[in-house]
Amino acid sequence: MPSHHSVPPREVRIIGGLWKRTKLPVADKPGLRPTPDRVRETLFNWLGHDLSGWHCVDAFAGTGALGFEAASRGAAQVLLVEQDAGLLAQLQKTKTRLDAHAIQIQRGDGVMALRRLAPGGMHLVLLDPPFDSGLYESALSAAATAVAPDGWVYLEAPVAWTDATLQPFGLVVHRQLKAGAVHAHLLRRAA
Repeated sequence: MPSHHSVPPREVRIIGGLWKRTKLPVADKPGLRPTPDRVRETLFNWLGHDLSGWHCVDAFAGTGALGFEAASRGAAQVLLVEQDAGLLAQLQKTKTRLDAHAIQIQRGDGVMALRRLAPGGMHLVLLDPPFDSGLYESALSAAATAVAPDGWVYLEAPVAWTDATLQPFGLVVHRQLKAGAVHAHLLRRAA
C-alpha cells in the first residue's frame, strides 16, 4: 500500500539556462524537501529567464536546486548557505562537476548569513527554510534588509503569507501559487 507521506524525489533537474536538464541528487535527510520542479519553473518564469549580473543568496540551500537554477540562468554571484555537513559536501561536488564559478558555498545558519550581507545588495533572496523550523519571521526580517530596493524575495512556506502578515517586514506579495503542501511567494519591498 503506498504510504501517504510523499517520498522526496531522489533527484531534481535544473530547468533552464546553461545547465538545463542537469540532475541534482537529493539526499535522504529529514525535513529536506527540494522545491518541486513545477514551482521552480513558475518562479523563474516570473523572474524572467535571464538573470545576468544578478547577485543572489539561497539561505537554506539544501539540494541547491534554487541557487544552481539562478546560476544556470546567468546570475553573477550565488551564495549557497547550508548547515548540514553532508548536504554541504554534495553542494561542493555539484559546483565542481558543473564548474560553477558563480556559486559560493558557505556553511552556517541561513538567517545569520543574511544578516551579514551588505544591506540592499541582493537582487534575489531565496528563502526555503525547513517547514517546522520556526525561522520564517527572522529570515524574512533579514531578507528584507539584504534585498535591493527593486529586488525579489522568494518565500516557500507551509502556509500562505499575505500583505498583512508581511507588513512588519516591509514586504508585499507580487505573485504566489500553491502546489501540494507548498505555498510559493514572490515578494518585493513595499513601496
